[in-house]
Amino acid sequence: MHELSLAGGVLKVVEDAAAREGFARVRRLTLEAGALAGVEVRALRFALQALQPGTCLEGAEITIDEPPAPAWCHGCCATVEVRSRLDDCPRCGSARLLPTGGTELRVRELIVHDD
Repeated sequence: MHELSLAGGVLKVVEDAAAREGFARVRRLTLEAGALAGVEVRALRFALQALQPGTCLEGAEITIDEPPAPAWCHGCCATVEVRSRLDDCPRCGSARLLPTGGTELRVRELIVHDD
């Protein structure tokens, strides 16, 4: 389950930010896992919840958004949104799509406690 190592990486990013910015606890963490990132969101959420106790994420609200991925369609020469590498173009039905994003896992928002 690579989501556990991803959760550990997210925790490291948050802990590094806490050390740099001087906060002790996170109120809300919002992540963005692109549709083509290869992340099982439910497993990532579970892993993050398992890592929370005793860290700056303890008690934090965790949200993981899953935006669609942009792709360039060679059939109709348009940028379209897809949810899978197996999707056909939603405009023209072509299977000749080149993903141009959606492979990222990133921290989008970090709301911290003032105390």
